[in-house]
Amino acid sequence: MSFLRRSIAVAALAFTAAATIGAAPALASDAAYPNKPITMIVPYPPGGSNDVFARQIAREIGDILKQPIIVDNRPGASGNTGTAFVTKAAPDGYTLVAVSSSMTTNAGVQPKMPFDPVKNLVPIAMFAKGPMVVAVNNEFPASNPAELVKAIKANPGKFNYATSGTGSVNHMATEYLRSMVPGFDITHVPYKGQGPAVTDVIGNQVQMLVSSGPSILPMIRNGKLKAVGITSLKPSPIAPELTPMATAVPGYEFDLWWGMLAPAGTPASIVSTLNKAVNQALAKQDLKDQFLREGAIVTPITSAQFGDVVKSDVERWKKLAKERNIVAD
Repeated sequence: MSFLRRSIAVAALAFTAAATIGAAPALASDAAYPNKPITMIVPYPPGGSNDVFARQIAREIGDILKQPIIVDNRPGASGNTGTAFVTKAAPDGYTLVAVSSSMTTNAGVQPKMPFDPVKNLVPIAMFAKGPMVVAVNNEFPASNPAELVKAIKANPGKFNYATSGTGSVNHMATEYLRSMVPGFDITHVPYKGQGPAVTDVIGNQVQMLVSSGPSILPMIRNGKLKAVGITSLKPSPIAPELTPMATAVPGYEFDLWWGMLAPAGTPASIVSTLNKAVNQALAKQDLKDQFLREGAIVTPITSAQFGDVVKSDVERWKKLAKERNIVAD
């Protein structure tokens, strides 16, 4: 081969290699996550706080990620049905689940859950946290945390407390309180849902209920029930007039939380992308205001920090369920 022909061949090879290298970034950019719609499973019925928060976040991060986020309600088995569905999905970032802290209380009281919240899911981002409210009927002889503790300890076994079911979040919140106060002898009366539980507290069939703020504050503010405290360590912006239970029971704190997770094995780069998008959305004042109206305070944290919350909650509720002999119905 002549020198000229060899030179032409080398130049052609160099041009082909350069063209290939130059095309690589464009190809990677085209395939970058996300490049198609994302589905966010809500394992609860429409209309509740889980559904409301998920739809608010989906709308915001859809704009940020430039892809639609499709919210799909798959209720059943206290949130287990939809969440279990997500654990079996491909770990590619296109199937997510929006859950609440009830997932971890479920893990505490249900030894045969269809998935492991720590092993089968990877935390993406927390949306928000919010305290619960301790309420009593208007005839109850207490108006603050100290008076509540004093009244119940002075009348062992006389009073009852309502919940939306054995192993529910409000059941665990109350049993956690009982575990921290020797002599706090009050009897559990489980109901099939929050509505009948609230009705019977108002009617003095039972005397006490620990409930989420949005579901109970309207009845407190219209005089049908009386609030004695809130479950946050410090006064909360959702009801700044209420005294924390921790003033009478040092260290007592019970926060509800809401957040987003993905199937285990989802790449760290996708987890990071989603976490940044959620936290960017949570920085918007209108979203903060919307969440506050629903009884929650936006909580932008890292995926690792959210993972620590999930793990510690599962361990705490398993321990409490064992100590208090709580098994879900």
